[in-house]
Amino acid sequence: MRYRIALHESDEGFSVSVPGLPGCWSQGATEAEALENIKDAIREYLAVVNEQLRGEEVREVEVV
Repeated sequence: MRYRIALHESDEGFSVSVPGLPGCWSQGATEAEALENIKDAIREYLAVVNEQLRGEEVREVEVV
């Protein structure tokens, strides 16, 4: 999957958030580190969502 991210540089390094996944954000000392960290954060975010949906009737829709 591909997600749009917002990358912000500051004196401390880089912060990154995923607007499509509220509350999903990370940081890193370098841009590369921040990008790797947000990949882990997205995986963890989606794992929590999957756990919350366990036992529910779930369907998917496609939006073009």
